[in-house]
Amino acid sequence: MIDRHLLPLQRRVLAPVAAMLVARDVSADRITLAGFAIGALALPALWLGWNHLALGLIVINRIADGLDGAVARMVGPTDRGAFLDIALDFVFYALIPLGFALGDPAQNALPAAVLIAAFVGTGSSFLAFSTIAAQRGISAAGYPAKGIYYLGGLTEGAETIAFLAATCLWPAQFPLLATVFAAACAVTTLTRWRMGWVAFGSGPAV
Repeated sequence: MIDRHLLPLQRRVLAPVAAMLVARDVSADRITLAGFAIGALALPALWLGWNHLALGLIVINRIADGLDGAVARMVGPTDRGAFLDIALDFVFYALIPLGFALGDPAQNALPAAVLIAAFVGTGSSFLAFSTIAAQRGISAAGYPAKGIYYLGGLTEGAETIAFLAATCLWPAQFPLLATVFAAACAVTTLTRWRMGWVAFGSGPAV
């Protein structure tokens, strides 16, 4: 919901670091893969109850997610980079509730399952819209630098990061936080379905 307002600030902050990485011939794909590997370690950390460590790993993952895009814009984006970025992001987001479920199945398993289902809704609607938008040559005016059509909603990157941080800071509240965020994701999914229904309601089938 607020990503388009935060992205310009993020790019200014990360640009010097990205320039240093480019000078050292560090590719965007390497940053993406390293960021995912670090972020994936949050799952065992949450499983073991090391919530503050998990938060640090999540923060590093999100910084890497911004840096790979900054590097790509400097050297030239690639289709493989755009694919890796979005594909690994969706897996990373699902690993966090899974970590909470493993850490305390009795309390967290059901809310985690509901949240992962909600993530499937937001992710699938995002990718379905982006695929057809690309086929029709439609671009997102609010996110011109994204590798694929970036469809906004109530729960975008900033809101998801804030939610993940809150769960790590207050792990006992995970069931409540997960349920509330899953409901917000459901709203996002419904609005994206409506946008797709309206946007693709005419013209040839694709």
